[in-house]
Amino acid sequence: MSHPSRMRRSRQIAVSTGVTIDYAAQGDPTTLPLVLLPGLSDSWHSFTPLLAELPPDLHVLAMSQRGHGQSSRPDSGYRPADYARDVVAFLDALDLERAVLAGHSSSTFTARLVASDYPQRTAGLVLIASPLTLRGNPAVADLAAAPEFGAVGGSVPEEFVRTFVTATVGPSVSPRFLEAMVAESATVPAHVWRDTFRGLLAHDDANALKVIGAPTLLVWGDVDDLVTRDDQDALGAALISSRLLVYEGTGHSPHWEQPTRCAADVLAFHRGLLP
Repeated sequence: MSHPSRMRRSRQIAVSTGVTIDYAAQGDPTTLPLVLLPGLSDSWHSFTPLLAELPPDLHVLAMSQRGHGQSSRPDSGYRPADYARDVVAFLDALDLERAVLAGHSSSTFTARLVASDYPQRTAGLVLIASPLTLRGNPAVADLAAAPEFGAVGGSVPEEFVRTFVTATVGPSVSPRFLEAMVAESATVPAHVWRDTFRGLLAHDDANALKVIGAPTLLVWGDVDDLVTRDDQDALGAALISSRLLVYEGTGHSPHWEQPTRCAADVLAFHRGLLP
Protein backbone atom coordinates (compact mmCIF):
# COMPACT_ATOMS: atom_id res chain seq x y z
CA MET A 1 0.00 0.00 0.00
CA SER A 2 3.01 2.30 0.41
CA HIS A 3 3.17 5.48 -1.65
CA PRO A 4 6.81 6.55 -1.18
CA SER A 5 6.86 9.02 -4.05
CA ARG A 6 4.04 11.16 -2.69
CA MET A 7 5.28 14.67 -1.87
CA ARG A 8 3.99 16.58 1.12
CA ARG A 9 4.57 20.14 2.17
CA SER A 10 3.80 22.14 5.25
CA ARG A 11 0.81 24.43 5.24
CA GLN A 12 0.05 27.21 7.71
CA ILE A 13 -3.30 28.28 9.08
CA ALA A 14 -4.15 30.83 11.77
CA VAL A 15 -6.79 29.63 14.24
CA SER A 16 -9.07 31.39 16.72
CA THR A 17 -6.96 30.46 19.77
CA GLY A 18 -4.32 32.91 18.58
CA VAL A 19 -1.76 30.50 17.16
CA THR A 20 -0.75 29.42 13.69
CA ILE A 21 -0.83 25.69 13.08
CA ASP A 22 1.64 23.97 10.77
CA TYR A 23 0.16 20.90 9.10
CA ALA A 24 0.22 18.57 6.12
CA ALA A 25 -2.82 17.41 4.17
CA GLN A 26 -3.59 14.73 1.64
CA GLY A 27 -6.65 13.07 0.13
CA ASP A 28 -10.18 14.08 -0.80
CA PRO A 29 -11.22 17.11 1.32
CA THR A 30 -14.92 16.34 0.84
CA THR A 31 -14.69 13.13 2.92
CA LEU A 32 -14.48 12.43 6.66
CA PRO A 33 -11.05 13.66 7.80
CA LEU A 34 -8.53 11.80 9.91
CA VAL A 35 -6.58 14.25 12.07
CA LEU A 36 -3.20 13.03 13.35
CA LEU A 37 -1.90 14.49 16.62
CA PRO A 38 1.78 13.88 17.47
CA GLY A 39 3.02 13.40 21.01
CA LEU A 40 5.30 15.68 22.98
CA SER A 41 8.32 16.98 21.02
CA ASP A 42 7.07 15.52 17.71
CA SER A 43 5.90 17.52 14.69
CA TRP A 44 3.56 16.36 11.92
CA HIS A 45 6.61 14.81 10.27
CA SER A 46 6.50 12.04 12.87
CA PHE A 47 3.52 10.61 10.97
CA THR A 48 5.43 10.40 7.67
CA PRO A 49 5.72 6.57 7.81
CA LEU A 50 1.98 6.25 8.42
CA LEU A 51 1.06 8.80 5.75
CA ALA A 52 3.11 6.86 3.21
CA GLU A 53 1.04 3.74 3.88
CA LEU A 54 -2.42 5.32 3.78
CA PRO A 55 -4.33 5.45 0.48
CA PRO A 56 -3.90 8.76 -1.37
CA ASP A 57 -7.64 9.47 -1.45
CA LEU A 58 -8.09 9.27 2.34
CA HIS A 59 -8.52 12.78 3.77
CA VAL A 60 -5.69 13.07 6.32
CA LEU A 61 -4.50 16.15 8.22
CA ALA A 62 -1.33 15.83 10.30
CA MET A 63 -0.85 18.69 12.78
CA SER A 64 2.16 20.12 14.50
CA GLN A 65 0.66 21.23 17.77
CA ARG A 66 1.50 24.59 19.34
CA GLY A 67 5.14 24.83 20.37
CA HIS A 68 6.14 22.10 17.92
CA GLY A 69 7.47 22.02 14.38
CA GLN A 70 6.71 25.25 12.56
CA SER A 71 3.59 26.04 14.59
CA SER A 72 3.47 29.09 16.87
CA ARG A 73 5.40 28.93 20.13
CA PRO A 74 3.59 31.11 22.66
CA ASP A 75 5.07 31.66 26.10
CA SER A 76 2.24 29.73 27.78
CA GLY A 77 -0.72 27.49 27.10
CA TYR A 78 0.56 23.91 27.11
CA ARG A 79 -2.04 22.06 29.14
CA PRO A 80 -4.11 19.31 27.49
CA ALA A 81 -7.05 21.74 27.49
CA ASP A 82 -5.02 24.28 25.51
CA TYR A 83 -3.99 21.68 22.95
CA ALA A 84 -7.60 20.46 22.71
CA ARG A 85 -8.95 23.95 22.04
CA ASP A 86 -6.41 24.30 19.25
CA VAL A 87 -7.69 21.11 17.63
CA VAL A 88 -11.28 22.38 17.64
CA ALA A 89 -10.13 25.77 16.35
CA PHE A 90 -8.19 23.98 13.61
CA LEU A 91 -11.33 22.11 12.54
CA ASP A 92 -13.23 25.42 12.58
CA ALA A 93 -10.60 27.17 10.47
CA LEU A 94 -10.82 24.42 7.85
CA ASP A 95 -14.64 24.36 8.03
CA LEU A 96 -14.67 20.73 9.14
CA GLU A 97 -17.72 19.63 11.10
CA ARG A 98 -16.36 16.33 12.44
CA ALA A 99 -13.18 14.29 12.33
CA VAL A 100 -11.60 11.06 13.43
CA LEU A 101 -8.81 12.00 15.86
CA ALA A 102 -5.69 9.86 16.16
CA GLY A 103 -3.25 10.72 18.94
CA HIS A 104 0.03 9.21 20.06
CA SER A 105 1.25 9.04 23.67
CA SER A 106 0.75 12.44 25.39
CA SER A 107 -1.54 13.72 22.62
CA THR A 108 -4.04 10.96 23.38
CA PHE A 109 -5.06 13.11 26.35
CA THR A 110 -5.76 15.92 23.86
CA ALA A 111 -7.85 13.62 21.67
CA ARG A 112 -9.75 12.27 24.66
CA LEU A 113 -10.50 15.80 25.87
CA VAL A 114 -11.86 16.87 22.49
CA ALA A 115 -14.04 13.74 22.45
CA SER A 116 -15.45 14.39 25.92
CA ASP A 117 -15.91 18.17 25.63
CA TYR A 118 -16.84 18.37 21.93
CA PRO A 119 -18.59 15.07 21.17
CA GLN A 120 -20.34 16.54 18.13
CA ARG A 121 -16.92 17.17 16.53
CA THR A 122 -15.53 13.67 17.16
CA ALA A 123 -16.50 10.85 14.82
CA GLY A 124 -14.00 8.41 16.30
CA LEU A 125 -10.77 8.09 18.29
CA VAL A 126 -7.53 6.23 17.66
CA LEU A 127 -5.38 6.18 20.80
CA ILE A 128 -1.85 4.92 20.14
CA ALA A 129 0.18 4.06 23.25
CA SER A 130 -2.27 5.89 25.49
CA PRO A 131 -1.57 6.06 29.24
CA LEU A 132 -4.52 5.82 31.58
CA THR A 133 -3.15 8.83 33.47
CA LEU A 134 0.13 10.62 34.12
CA ARG A 135 -1.23 12.44 37.15
CA GLY A 136 1.35 12.21 39.94
CA ASN A 137 3.62 9.98 37.81
CA PRO A 138 7.10 10.19 39.42
CA ALA A 139 8.98 9.74 36.14
CA VAL A 140 7.03 12.57 34.53
CA ALA A 141 7.54 14.69 37.66
CA ASP A 142 11.30 14.16 37.32
CA LEU A 143 11.12 15.24 33.68
CA ALA A 144 9.09 18.34 34.55
CA ALA A 145 11.81 19.33 37.02
CA ALA A 146 14.75 18.38 34.78
CA PRO A 147 17.59 20.94 34.76
CA GLU A 148 17.73 20.65 30.96
CA PHE A 149 14.61 22.80 30.78
CA GLY A 150 16.47 25.70 32.35
CA ALA A 151 19.14 25.81 29.65
CA VAL A 152 20.40 29.22 28.58
CA GLY A 153 18.63 30.37 25.43
CA GLY A 154 15.60 28.19 26.03
CA SER A 155 16.83 25.13 24.12
CA VAL A 156 17.17 21.54 25.32
CA PRO A 157 20.53 19.73 25.01
CA GLU A 158 20.68 17.36 22.04
CA GLU A 159 21.80 14.44 24.22
CA PHE A 160 18.62 14.73 26.28
CA VAL A 161 16.47 14.99 23.15
CA ARG A 162 18.17 12.01 21.52
CA THR A 163 17.61 9.81 24.55
CA PHE A 164 13.98 10.89 24.83
CA VAL A 165 13.23 10.15 21.17
CA THR A 166 15.19 6.93 20.69
CA ALA A 167 14.96 5.13 24.03
CA THR A 168 11.51 3.63 23.57
CA VAL A 169 11.49 2.38 19.97
CA GLY A 170 12.47 -0.96 18.48
CA PRO A 171 15.23 -1.76 15.97
CA SER A 172 12.84 -1.79 13.01
CA VAL A 173 12.80 2.03 12.87
CA SER A 174 15.33 3.32 10.37
CA PRO A 175 18.27 5.31 11.78
CA ARG A 176 17.70 8.00 9.15
CA PHE A 177 14.12 8.53 10.28
CA LEU A 178 15.15 8.62 13.93
CA GLU A 179 17.81 11.24 13.17
CA ALA A 180 15.14 13.35 11.47
CA MET A 181 12.89 13.03 14.51
CA VAL A 182 15.72 13.99 16.87
CA ALA A 183 16.37 17.08 14.76
CA GLU A 184 12.68 18.02 14.81
CA SER A 185 12.39 17.52 18.56
CA ALA A 186 15.52 19.56 19.22
CA THR A 187 13.74 22.65 17.90
CA VAL A 188 11.08 22.51 20.64
CA PRO A 189 11.80 25.23 23.24
CA ALA A 190 12.55 24.22 26.81
CA HIS A 191 9.43 25.92 28.20
CA VAL A 192 7.22 23.83 25.91
CA TRP A 193 8.69 20.59 27.26
CA ARG A 194 8.46 21.79 30.87
CA ASP A 195 4.94 23.20 30.72
CA THR A 196 3.58 20.23 28.77
CA PHE A 197 4.96 17.83 31.37
CA ARG A 198 3.46 19.98 34.13
CA GLY A 199 0.11 20.04 32.38
CA LEU A 200 0.11 16.25 32.03
CA LEU A 201 0.97 15.82 35.71
CA ALA A 202 -2.04 17.92 36.73
CA HIS A 203 -4.51 16.51 34.19
CA ASP A 204 -7.23 14.10 35.34
CA ASP A 205 -9.84 12.88 32.85
CA ALA A 206 -11.01 9.78 34.73
CA ASN A 207 -14.61 11.01 34.88
CA ALA A 208 -14.54 12.41 31.36
CA LEU A 209 -13.56 9.02 29.93
CA LYS A 210 -16.89 7.62 30.99
CA VAL A 211 -18.85 10.05 28.82
CA ILE A 212 -16.86 9.55 25.60
CA GLY A 213 -19.31 7.99 23.19
CA ALA A 214 -17.12 8.04 20.08
CA PRO A 215 -15.99 4.60 18.89
CA THR A 216 -12.38 4.16 19.97
CA LEU A 217 -9.49 2.06 18.69
CA LEU A 218 -6.69 1.40 21.19
CA VAL A 219 -3.32 0.48 19.66
CA TRP A 220 -0.61 -0.77 22.02
CA GLY A 221 2.75 -2.50 21.66
CA ASP A 222 3.37 -5.28 24.16
CA VAL A 223 6.98 -4.24 24.84
CA ASP A 224 6.09 -0.61 25.53
CA ASP A 225 8.23 0.43 28.51
CA LEU A 226 6.11 3.50 29.25
CA VAL A 227 2.49 2.42 28.86
CA THR A 228 1.15 -0.82 30.34
CA ARG A 229 -1.42 -3.42 29.38
CA ASP A 230 -3.22 -2.53 32.60
CA ASP A 231 -3.61 1.00 31.22
CA GLN A 232 -5.24 -0.40 28.10
CA ASP A 233 -7.58 -2.65 30.05
CA ALA A 234 -8.61 0.23 32.32
CA LEU A 235 -9.23 2.50 29.34
CA GLY A 236 -11.29 -0.21 27.67
CA ALA A 237 -13.37 -0.61 30.81
CA ALA A 238 -13.97 3.14 31.14
CA LEU A 239 -14.79 3.93 27.51
CA ILE A 240 -18.30 3.29 26.21
CA SER A 241 -17.15 1.71 22.93
CA SER A 242 -13.57 0.55 22.37
CA ARG A 243 -11.44 -2.17 20.84
CA LEU A 244 -7.84 -3.01 21.71
CA LEU A 245 -5.24 -4.14 19.16
CA VAL A 246 -2.03 -5.53 20.66
CA TYR A 247 1.11 -5.36 18.51
CA GLU A 248 3.49 -8.08 19.60
CA GLY A 249 7.17 -7.21 19.90
CA THR A 250 6.41 -3.53 19.44
CA GLY A 251 7.35 -0.61 21.67
CA HIS A 252 5.95 2.84 22.35
CA SER A 253 5.53 3.96 18.72
CA PRO A 254 3.62 1.36 16.68
CA HIS A 255 3.12 3.88 13.85
CA TRP A 256 6.94 4.05 13.52
CA GLU A 257 7.72 0.40 14.13
CA GLN A 258 4.86 -1.18 12.15
CA PRO A 259 3.51 1.59 9.89
CA THR A 260 2.03 -0.80 7.30
CA ARG A 261 -0.02 -2.69 9.86
CA CYS A 262 -0.92 0.47 11.76
CA ALA A 263 -2.12 2.19 8.58
CA ALA A 264 -4.25 -0.84 7.65
CA ASP A 265 -5.81 -0.96 11.12
CA VAL A 266 -6.51 2.78 11.18
CA LEU A 267 -7.96 2.65 7.68
CA ALA A 268 -10.25 -0.25 8.55
CA PHE A 269 -11.43 1.60 11.67
CA HIS A 270 -12.05 4.78 9.68
CA ARG A 271 -13.99 2.92 6.98
CA GLY A 272 -16.09 1.26 9.65
CA LEU A 273 -17.33 4.70 10.76
CA LEU A 274 -18.61 5.67 7.32
CA PRO A 275 -22.35 5.35 6.58
